[in-house]
Amino acid sequence: MLTDRFDDALSYTARLHRSQSRKVSGIPYIAHLMSVSALVLEYGGDEDQAIAGLLHDAVEDQGGPEAASEIARRYGDRVAGIVCECSDSDGVEKAGWDVRKRAYITGIATKSDDAILVTACDKLHNASSILDDLRTVGPVVFDRFTAKQDKTLWYYRALSEALNIRLTGNSATQQSIALSKRLAATVADIEEVARA
Repeated sequence: MLTDRFDDALSYTARLHRSQSRKVSGIPYIAHLMSVSALVLEYGGDEDQAIAGLLHDAVEDQGGPEAASEIARRYGDRVAGIVCECSDSDGVEKAGWDVRKRAYITGIATKSDDAILVTACDKLHNASSILDDLRTVGPVVFDRFTAKQDKTLWYYRALSEALNIRLTGNSATQQSIALSKRLAATVADIEEVARA
């Protein structure tokens, strides 16, 4: 069951990300964060993991190391650790897209199981949003991304493959296997629609 900590985290997340919206669509960014948290819960996550799902972009987008410290103070070291593992930068200095994304994919092999669940749910929601937009507006959807179509497709394929190894490995559960299959199917659908 969720407690008042989750309620507080939801409110805190809304305040942190109030001025953000999704690229091009203008959808309030909190919709993505709530969706990731919901997926975490649907795939067996606990309250700490669900809170980390809400806050997974806070360090890189809304305050860097100071945000990480505040998350630790409010919700504990476990939540802050998951959030930091899910970040592809510390929010202060960002390397180029290729460097960050390759490092992120390589890092999947050593992430904690907690962070793998949140990461997979984040990437599943992002991929689902791309697929929906691709079906609605066509390949121009890729124009909103720094990497454009080819690199974005490469990134999601590589993420899906790396996450599959972790989600279906020795500590796999039925839920983690189902999450891996859903992510792989969504990425395959993106590739198929993009080629059409």
